[in-house]
Amino acid sequence: MVKFGPSGNSESFYDQGYKSSVDMPEWLAKMGLDAYEYQCSKGVKISEETARKLGDNARANNIYLSIHAPYYINLASEEESKRVNSVGYVLDTLKVARWMGAERVVVHTGSCSKVSRKRALETAISTLSETIREADEAGYGDIAICPEVLGKINQLGSLEEILEMCRLDERLIPTVDFGHLHARELGALNSVEDFEKVLITIENSIGYERLKRIHCHFSRVEFTAGGEKKHWRISDTQYGPEFEYLAEVLVKKDMSPVIICESRNYMAEDALKLKEIYENVKRRLTGV
Repeated sequence: MVKFGPSGNSESFYDQGYKSSVDMPEWLAKMGLDAYEYQCSKGVKISEETARKLGDNARANNIYLSIHAPYYINLASEEESKRVNSVGYVLDTLKVARWMGAERVVVHTGSCSKVSRKRALETAISTLSETIREADEAGYGDIAICPEVLGKINQLGSLEEILEMCRLDERLIPTVDFGHLHARELGALNSVEDFEKVLITIENSIGYERLKRIHCHFSRVEFTAGGEKKHWRISDTQYGPEFEYLAEVLVKKDMSPVIICESRNYMAEDALKLKEIYENVKRRLTGV
């Protein structure tokens, strides 16, 4: 079953008088959504008490939880102190995931602007290996670490680089951000066939079982010659990519990913739109 939900909290959540993310699971369930990616992107600041309350509410409302680790993680840094800190940030996020009952932690892999991509990738894989070792020692080995495809060309995070990282351990699940992929490849996703090629590449690299349950981010993305510039809403049709093309491939390949919407300020509303598009495509193709 495909799950849909937002990355963080929509403006409308606060406009309706809510103040705490603890209330998000019930709010999302009433909308008809079933996933939520809690944001630690600016730092791991949530208390254990709050995390456990959020997790209890998620289970009560059948909301699948993931967490986005801090943006400033750089597994590929040339500075040992930054790599050590990055491992620590991932472990801090895994601890919060344990409190919440979240099953996945999304991780940015870092930059390769100061060294060759080959060296950066080798460094990131080594740091990720150390992260996995320490996560296992801390008892977090059952929580999936999900390296993310990134949107700027100077970032370490092409699809191929993320897949190479994920081959390190079968528990790693790629976060395929299709908006980022579209942006860093300067508008490459324009048809069902384009999305199909992406999923075939993933399957050939890490196998169907992991492909079937990949973690996805989706929104429309504006880009420049350097890649990603800005996330937009599903209604901003002057920007790509089109979710309907992806939905068709998901149905044909019988996949069950978690799809997290990152539309600017309207993540939950657009997650619901993505769900509706998927269900319409599924009915058209299967009659169900």
